[in-house]
Amino acid sequence: MIIIAESGATKTDWRSVSSDGSVHSMRTQGMNVASGDSAFIDNVLRDAVPWLNPVGETVTRIHFYAAGLIGSGSKVPESATSLDAVFRKAFPEAEIEYASDLLDAARAVCGRSPGVAVILGTGSNSCEYDGEKIVKNVRSGGFILGDEGGAASLGRQFMADYLKGLVPERLAEEFSSNYKVDYLTVVRNVYKGPSPAGYLGSFAPFIAGRYDDYEYVRELVDGNFRSLFTRCLSQYGLEGRTVGVVGGFAYALRDILLRVAAESGVELSEIIASPIENLVKYHTGL
Repeated sequence: MIIIAESGATKTDWRSVSSDGSVHSMRTQGMNVASGDSAFIDNVLRDAVPWLNPVGETVTRIHFYAAGLIGSGSKVPESATSLDAVFRKAFPEAEIEYASDLLDAARAVCGRSPGVAVILGTGSNSCEYDGEKIVKNVRSGGFILGDEGGAASLGRQFMADYLKGLVPERLAEEFSSNYKVDYLTVVRNVYKGPSPAGYLGSFAPFIAGRYDDYEYVRELVDGNFRSLFTRCLSQYGLEGRTVGVVGGFAYALRDILLRVAAESGVELSEIIASPIENLVKYHTGL
C-alpha cells in the first residue's frame, strides 16, 4: 500500500492506494509539522489509519507534502522529526518521502515533464521544474512583500484603498455592512492577529463577487493577477513552456485568470483546486 498526504494549515488530504489499485480517501485536520506537536500528530494519524488501511495491508511507501517541508534524499527535515517518529511507529516497513507543497504542485501539473508550476491560494508561489526537481524559485515574499496574484494580496490592496477612502462609495458601504472593519479592528488583525494573511484573504470572495458590478473591482482583480505574471512568472521564460496552476483561489477565478494569462502571452495548461488526485496518478500511474 502507498499513502499520499497533502497537508496545509487547516486540512490534510489523504489517499491510500491498495495493491489491487483501489483508492481510499479522507480529510483530517491540518498538521503544522514545524510545531513539533507529536501528540496532536499521533491523534490525527490514529483517526486516519483505519480509514486509509481498512484491510491492514503493509504500507510500503509514504509521500507527505506540506508547506516549507524540504526533504534532502533520505534525510528527514528537521521540521518533520516529530511527524517522522509517529510515521515510523505506525508504518515500520515504509519508505517515507517528505517534500514541499511547491514540489507537490509541480508534480501535480507537470508530472515528469519540465514546466512551471504556480500555487495560487491565500498566498502564492511558483517554481521552474525540470521533470524531477525544482531548479528555480522566484521567492514569494509573503503577503507583505509579495504573494502576487493570491487572495491575501487582493485583500490587502482592497483594504488599503478602503481605509484611505479610495473604494467607490456604494461598494464601501456594502463592504462595511458585511464586515466589522473599523480602523482599530483592521489594524489589530493585520499587525497583531494570529493569521494576517488569512484575515486579508477572507475578503477575496466579497471582492470577486462584485467583479461584474464595478470597474474598480475588475481593475483590482485583473491587476492582482497581472502582477503575478509581470513580477514573478516572467522570470522563468515562459515561451513554449507548460505552465500549470494549483489552488482554490485560482480555480474559483479561473476564467479571469485564463484571460489575464492570455493577455500576458501565457497559455495555462491546467488550473486545479487541489493537487491530491494528480499526485495519486503521479505516484501510481493509475
